[in-house]
Amino acid sequence: MCDYDTGNINASAEGVNINTVLNLIRDDEGRLKINNMTCDAKIAKMKAKFSGTLGKVYDFLASFLTSGMRFILNQQICPALNHAALVHVNSLLETIPVRTEVDDYIGIDYSLIDDPVVTSQSLDMHFRGMFFDLSDPNNTLENHAVEPVIKEYDRMVYLALSEFFFDSGMFSYYKAGVFQTHIVNEKMSKDMEMLLRTTYFGAIMMLNPALADAPFSLQIAVNSPPKTTIKTTGATVVMTAIVKVLLLPPGQAPVQLSSMTMETKFNAKVSMKGKRLAIHADLRRFKIFSNQSALESLALIPLQAPLKTMLQMSVVPLINNWTKRGVRIPLADGMDFIEEVVEYHNGFIVIGANLHFSKGLREMMDGNNQEEADTM
Repeated sequence: MCDYDTGNINASAEGVNINTVLNLIRDDEGRLKINNMTCDAKIAKMKAKFSGTLGKVYDFLASFLTSGMRFILNQQICPALNHAALVHVNSLLETIPVRTEVDDYIGIDYSLIDDPVVTSQSLDMHFRGMFFDLSDPNNTLENHAVEPVIKEYDRMVYLALSEFFFDSGMFSYYKAGVFQTHIVNEKMSKDMEMLLRTTYFGAIMMLNPALADAPFSLQIAVNSPPKTTIKTTGATVVMTAIVKVLLLPPGQAPVQLSSMTMETKFNAKVSMKGKRLAIHADLRRFKIFSNQSALESLALIPLQAPLKTMLQMSVVPLINNWTKRGVRIPLADGMDFIEEVVEYHNGFIVIGANLHFSKGLREMMDGNNQEEADTM
């Protein structure tokens, strides 16, 4: 014969104090990493209420039982937190990309330059924030930009981007050969072709009258890396290109009629949505002049307005098609920026945002562990 008792235990803890200190470093790949953690956990008092047939007996022994429970918990809290930080959180941090492709032409390096700095108000991290040409990743731009300064603390996260961030992107696209286009056939409007034929009719007649009906072509190629300027009034990008006016006689080599320099200035509007940083360009200033003579520059004046319109209709949408997709900011899955605000300063931009967690930390870690298991 065997007797047993059933019932419930209602336990509560008072004066729970857990003090942890994390040592954050930059690992060999430039990722944020928890190097070590110190922990001190104390439970000042525990209470327990027992039910059941022998509840009063257990209540008499409660002080002994709760003392043992408090001792065991005090011994287990810090090891559990230490394992969560050094194993689970670090594995989650390893999922954040520090060097990734942006598109088929360029990539971006998000790696930390040095160890994070912890202050009484913030955690400051200095990222490289540099683009590179995928075909020549070691050919990068030197950083001579103003060092950004963040003074705001109203939002959870502030991201400061210097002129170097944008210039390195333009430099990489330039080196990749993206900033060039060929306007011919259906890309060339009838009005533009007629204007070119009228402007260069005399030159064609002097060169070879048989070329009078040959199709026209415009070759536009940026001849130096574009330069970004950021002021409190906004951001601008200056771009210089060589424009060649060509005739394309069937079955023959192209015939160059003229070469001119085109100077353009774009307004650049920076925006942040979710995890992606995007830029929208708007053509504001346009100027062309001849590379041959001042006299030819005067003859090109009638081409100014039509060429500007052509750029706005064909080239600018092409640029925005690259930039509107945006660049991903390195955040873990389950985290997004919300309530974003963009502020312009002399030499840099500051983007402030709050964080939205679509997943809990446990769910984020479990998801990462599942991905690792699937990979294995």
